[in-house]
Amino acid sequence: MKMYSEMGVSTKQTPFEVAEASDVVITMLPSSSHVLDVYNGSNGLLQGGSLLTPRLLIDSSTIDPQTSRKLSMSVSNCTLKEKKDNWENPVMLDAPVSGGVVGAEAGSLTFMVGGSEDAYLAAKSLLLSMGKNTIFCGGPGNGSAAKICNNLVMAVSMLGVSEALALGQSLGITASTLTKIFNSSSARCWSSDSYNPVPGVMQGVPSSRNYSGGFASKLMAKDLNLAAASAEEVGLKCPLTFVAQNIYTEICKDGHETEDFSCVFHHYYSGESELN
Repeated sequence: MKMYSEMGVSTKQTPFEVAEASDVVITMLPSSSHVLDVYNGSNGLLQGGSLLTPRLLIDSSTIDPQTSRKLSMSVSNCTLKEKKDNWENPVMLDAPVSGGVVGAEAGSLTFMVGGSEDAYLAAKSLLLSMGKNTIFCGGPGNGSAAKICNNLVMAVSMLGVSEALALGQSLGITASTLTKIFNSSSARCWSSDSYNPVPGVMQGVPSSRNYSGGFASKLMAKDLNLAAASAEEVGLKCPLTFVAQNIYTEICKDGHETEDFSCVFHHYYSGESELN
């Protein structure tokens, strides 16, 4: 807050004060418990009861769809203090993002949006000021569901690429050579061509700076917990989800929770660096 205040940005002391001064509120927080606290806690966004000032609340946190849907219902049961542009009731969108820190800094995030389509269309220009893609996923909670599925693929593909590169090294093939093969064949994916986990193979990614920055392993573990819980809730067999969950839980217990999730190549598979 001090940093932004010094940049000339208006700051408030509580979420409730932010809501009272805003037409649109955007939240992006680590977990469901944080989101619930910011919305429903003391001095939270909804502390004012059934009357709200903001017409649109957008949550870009990666949380479980059930929490997103409950909050959306709570917001839709409120009334606007002042009717604005034919809006009689405030609405909420769940709009988690893909693209990470790099995408945020470059303004190239992708927003996966759940909620009413009218609210999505009203928010689209705002979202595109922070990202380059917006995808409407359907009703409340569907943006959160999409993000969980996206990060599940991200985790499983990183494990697959790391496992194959470590195996290749053990069989005498350098990771840089195997990466060239992957990226010109059917194995090509984001984890091989844009976020390679082997130190020395690709510049500008966490593996090139000792796995600092990027997407923390503890956040990947949290998202895999969400995916596992969702799979159990709907009764779907998801063996890879639970394998990935166990591996990232182990990585975190071993003290690597703040390192980028690509560190699994080094800390779980004992892969070797190609840094000179």
